[in-house]
Amino acid sequence: MRLEKAGVVRVLHEQPAFSDLLLHHLLSRNIRIEEDLVDQLFNSSEKRLARVLLLLANFGKDGKPEAVIPKISQETLAEIVGTTRSRVSLFMNRFRKMGFIHYNGGLEVHSSLLNVILHD
Repeated sequence: MRLEKAGVVRVLHEQPAFSDLLLHHLLSRNIRIEEDLVDQLFNSSEKRLARVLLLLANFGKDGKPEAVIPKISQETLAEIVGTTRSRVSLFMNRFRKMGFIHYNGGLEVHSSLLNVILHD
């Protein structure tokens, strides 16, 4: 959607709550992009997958963690992580064998998956 600059500026001045919400969204988005870049540059694809799964399960957020992730294909996970589907499959099987995740009509992520990220 395209918005007229004058209209947006007017709303930003007239609606302080909207201005706060927009600023919060933009700053959060910028922080997330920077975190993703650092993750891509310095972490292995296995650690990146673990981070994506934890983010999808909402671990580390203010809200209550959602242990079950809606259906998402390994191909989609591979695109998010920046690796191949076969590598995602390998890591998912490894995570399952170690008890970090569980398949039960959905993908259940356990907080113990943090060990993959924290372990060097």
